[in-house]
Amino acid sequence: MNVLIVEDEDRIAAFVERGLKAEGFTVQRAADGPTGLALASQDEVDLVILDLMLPGLSGEQVLERLRGKRPDVPVIVLTAKDAIEDRVRNLNAGADDYLTKPFSFAELLARVHARLRSREQATSTVLEVGDVELDVRSRTARIDDRDVSLTAREFALLETFLRHPGQVLSQVQLMDRVWGYDFEPGSNVVEVYVGYLRRKLRADVIETVRGAGYRFRD
Repeated sequence: MNVLIVEDEDRIAAFVERGLKAEGFTVQRAADGPTGLALASQDEVDLVILDLMLPGLSGEQVLERLRGKRPDVPVIVLTAKDAIEDRVRNLNAGADDYLTKPFSFAELLARVHARLRSREQATSTVLEVGDVELDVRSRTARIDDRDVSLTAREFALLETFLRHPGQVLSQVQLMDRVWGYDFEPGSNVVEVYVGYLRRKLRADVIETVRGAGYRFRD
């Protein structure tokens, strides 16, 4: 797996690079936004670790432009910005995960594996996260070895969660992916349907992340 680190602080980039190489990853590095965007746009890059404070182009600009070129490549934002509004804005812009500095390499590695695992599952017709299993082809769902009957919207919402295990998904992202334009602005439809899934599955499988959205526990 080829991981691209876009980080202008050489000490941090070298630290992450050494750790990832020790885990068997192929690693590329970029120290500015334009170079990072050019490398991340290449198909051989499997995951991007992206700082926000970059010369040339900001990390947020890189993320926005990258999503126009490669919407499915996983991006983990790595930054000192820890305000909720920064976190929400970048998740809404297409980041798959958000890790604030200082950080432990063990946590970063776990998130890298989670994002790559999620990407592999995107091509699978059977999604499994913990005790929950969803067969996209037969449109069936199971938890704890029992069948669960879901409406079309509930199924689409659960599929979205299972394709992004452990990732915080904002209400805007969920509305866009499940309802498209078929919802009222300001509606609490996401909250309502998350409640439906909790009752049909288990209350603990979907976590509310205050100020950011929802996360399916993996």
